[in-house]
Amino acid sequence: MKLIVYPVLDLKGGLVVHGVGGNRDRYRPIQSSLVGSAKPQLVAEAFRSALGLDRLYVADLDALEGATPQFAVLRSLHEDGFKLLADSGIKSEADALTLLELGVEELIAPLETLPDPGALERIVRAVGADRVVFSLDSRHGSLLGNKLGWPHADAESVAREVHLCGIRRLLLLDLGRVGSQAGPAQVGLLGALARRFPEMDLLCGGGIRTREDLRVLEAAGARGALVATAFHRGAITREDLL
Repeated sequence: MKLIVYPVLDLKGGLVVHGVGGNRDRYRPIQSSLVGSAKPQLVAEAFRSALGLDRLYVADLDALEGATPQFAVLRSLHEDGFKLLADSGIKSEADALTLLELGVEELIAPLETLPDPGALERIVRAVGADRVVFSLDSRHGSLLGNKLGWPHADAESVAREVHLCGIRRLLLLDLGRVGSQAGPAQVGLLGALARRFPEMDLLCGGGIRTREDLRVLEAAGARGALVATAFHRGAITREDLL
């Protein structure tokens, strides 16, 4: 199966911002070689026209921090024909169903905001495992989220737990590597999970610089990768993806 590459739209205050290191209060509107605007619809269209990609990963950073989700942006992108994998910091099955009603094709259930495995299991039951990607959120290897609701401190234990909840798609997202251009950090973990859960689709995000990084992730077992900075800098092009 060919690696699916998702261009990233990090939304903050209605604009696409440049994520760096997970320090969201310091994120600023993007400066891109692809487009001279930070408006989500224009950035998305640039990804489609310049790179031939219409499947997007959209992270609503305001919603992840507890603010009102940017539903109008998601609806507009859906109406423009984009397929969306959206992270709006859902906590419940009601949150999940709201996203699907807006036209989101797949939704992120993030470790960062989910209260416990029971909430994840209810979401999977409500919308179906094929519509849910669990995000194993970390920063420089340290897991994020509710340490009381998710008592296991290591990534492989959490992966085993969510697998039991019905999850068949999992994203390894290292916020510490986001925007760093330092290369993907979790290749070893990716390979270990691919061997342990061969039936699970694994995605990876954070630090991807070049097409060589994409090849490394694919060889380690990734089925998908999230890319932002490398696209805006022109380090990964349409020809690279082909």
